[in-house]
Amino acid sequence: MPRYEYRCRSCGETFELSRPMAESADPASCPSGHEDTVKLLSTVAVGGSAAASAGPGGGGGGGGCCGGGCCG
Repeated sequence: MPRYEYRCRSCGETFELSRPMAESADPASCPSGHEDTVKLLSTVAVGGSAAASAGPGGGGGGGGCCGGGCCG
């Protein structure tokens, strides 16, 4: 089940809730009981660095027809 991060506008506390995707936009109360909360935009963490994922030449690219070198 996905975890969503929220911040309480009343007390400033940040908290997480596990809930189905269908309920991700539903209101959430903070642990202190306040109702004025906002869902935060979460980022997905992927291991490694940008330079490491670009490959040995550091140039990125790859994939797709022309990026893969199949175009004449």
